Order: sequence, then C-alpha cells, then structure tokens
Amino acid sequence: MKKTLTVALVQQACGSTRQANLAASIEGIREAAAKGAELVLLPELHLGPYFCQVEDTARFELAEPIPGPSCETLSQVAKELGVVLVASLFERRAPGLFHNTAVVFERDGSLAGKYRKMHIPDDPGYYEKFYFTPGDLGFKPIATSVGRLGILVCWDQWYPEAARLMTLAGAELLLYPTAIGWNPDDTEDEKQRQLDAWITIQRAHAVANGLAVLSCNRIGHEPDPSASSKGIQFWGNSFVAGPQGEFLAHADGRENRVMVVEIDRSRSEDVRRIWPFLRDRRIEEYGGLTRRFLD
Repeated sequence: MKKTLTVALVQQACGSTRQANLAASIEGIREAAAKGAELVLLPELHLGPYFCQVEDTARFELAEPIPGPSCETLSQVAKELGVVLVASLFERRAPGLFHNTAVVFERDGSLAGKYRKMHIPDDPGYYEKFYFTPGDLGFKPIATSVGRLGILVCWDQWYPEAARLMTLAGAELLLYPTAIGWNPDDTEDEKQRQLDAWITIQRAHAVANGLAVLSCNRIGHEPDPSASSKGIQFWGNSFVAGPQGEFLAHADGRENRVMVVEIDRSRSEDVRRIWPFLRDRRIEEYGGLTRRFLD
C-alpha cells in the first residue's frame, strides 16, 4: 500500500428534494475524483433535509433498503470514478425497524460494508430515537482497497470509547459523516463554544489514537417543519486532522466545498512511537467503563 492517500470531504447544503441532493453529492464526488481523490466522504443523511427536527411517522417513507435505489446509483458512481465512497442513508431494515447507516462502496462499485450509528440522540431538534434503532454491527472497521476505515456517525463523535474501539480493531482512519448545527436563538458566545467543543473532541480522538480524522458536516439553514422553533443552522466546518490533531484542511460554515487532502499514512506509526498511548493503557483497571456510573 502506498505511503500517501488522497481523501476528499464533500461539504454540502441539503435541500428539499432527494434528486437535487443526490445530484449535488455526485457533482462533489466527481470534482473530488478529478482532483485525485481516492476516498470520498459525504455528510450524514445527505439525500434530504434533516427530518429529525420533528417526530412524524410519514417521514419513515424516506427510508430505503440497503442495497436499494440510492446504493445502486452511488455504487455506479464509485465504479465509474474508481473511488472508495462513504455515503450516509436512512436504512429500512424491516417493517418498523430503521437505522441511520453509513455505507462504503469499493472502487469497483461493490458494497464493502456498512456501519449502523450506535449512539442515538434525543434532544430538541434532534429527535433521532423516534426514527433510528441503535446499531448492532459493533465498532468494526470496514476493509477497503485504501485501508481499514473506522466509520462512526455524528453523535458517535462525542464518545472516546467508540473511537478507541475502532482503533483497537485496526482502523487506519476515523471518518465521521455528520449533521450538526446551532439553534439560531443561541448567543454568539454559546454558538462558538459548541463549535469549538465539536472540533476539539474529534481532534482529541486523533491525538489519543494516533490516527487521522475526517469529519464531514452539512451547511445551511433548515427550517423546523412544525414551526415551533427557528430550525437549525448547520455549521459546516468540515475538517481533516492528522494524528497529532493538526489541521490538514478546514472548511468554513458558509459554502459548499469539496476539500481534497493528501494524508501521509506513515505519520500514524511515527506518532505512536513517540506517544505510545496504546502501549501504556492500564486495561486491567478499566472495568468501570462497562458500568453506567460508579455510584
């Protein structure tokens, strides 16, 4: 496997129609491939507006099986362009059983694997527990021609345990398709604190595990369908961080953007030799992590 890997993040706004959103994603994938990308990451649930702002059983009609129509289209694009592609879909697994699922397509268009979001939020504007069953595939990297990918989704990004378990299972990169933003009513100081925390926690995963981290968010304002709030302003700020948390690329929060970045694969090995966090873990003392709280 060659020393460097060229990766791309497609930061995009998501409008009201699946067809337009899919076209925007494909346009971004094509731009990334034209710039030499070998691995392309899309935002969370990029085929439509973030429907979890409200609890509405009609929204389950947005889900589709995996494989299904969107998989067929995206796999054809991956094959045509010769890229490994990570997409994020609303999965209909069975009647009444749905997941928030990341799907990985190989360069030849085949399905390399999938990851079902494990941590499911339930907060104002993010009513995901109404829609998604927690994942049951575990924290297992997906083997591809560009390496073993540790795919995690949005709310998973706050949990060091998830990043660590992916690392211990052999992940060579951590990837976070994301849909996160501000409440427009929050103060500017509060907005900045939230954004800084989001970036910091993921850079910390890069540092603690000696891995590059790719985080791809959507942008734009999406209204609350119930009109009971001012909706969500998705903050973008997609980024790639190296294994010491250093920024390799960082987008703003205002524009659609395709970021193409070359990652030096050897840096993980180099960093882990000077910061041997995996070596020095006291695994015999960590039993309390399997408990909810140490009362």
